Amino acid sequence: MGKSTFLQDFKAFAMKGNVIDMAVGVVIGGAFGKIVSSLVANVIMPPIGLLVGGVNFTDLKWVMKAAEVGADGKEIAPAVSLDYGQFLQATFDFLIIAFAIFLFIRLITKLTTKKAAEEAPAAPPAPPAPTKEEVLLTEIRDLLKEKK
Repeated sequence: MGKSTFLQDFKAFAMKGNVIDMAVGVVIGGAFGKIVSSLVANVIMPPIGLLVGGVNFTDLKWVMKAAEVGADGKEIAPAVSLDYGQFLQATFDFLIIAFAIFLFIRLITKLTTKKAAEEAPAAPPAPPAPTKEEVLLTEIRDLLKEKK
């Protein structure tokens, strides 16, 4: 009995709309991230590298200790370096992905706001101006109140 309740609870949790929506969002987000990373690495960064003097950002690094090579030409100890070019590339990727997501969310927000404004009920019309009879009756009422 405990297993069936656990499985039923898990099934109810997994089939909720929010969980499924979140899973779809994660998958689409991962694919979108790959597209934007490719855009950054293959389309945006080459011209920037050209403007900076033909530098490939991913190759930028600061070698703190050169690799040790033996007499036979084999590497004994690898070089110790800070690969800040990889960091710059990841930073550019993040900024462009964040900007693209911002634009997408902004577009969705504008569309939903516009749709909500169109669907919103119109303000109730202003009450009509009183007729001449109503104005006259109001004046008579006020005069009678003054006499009391």
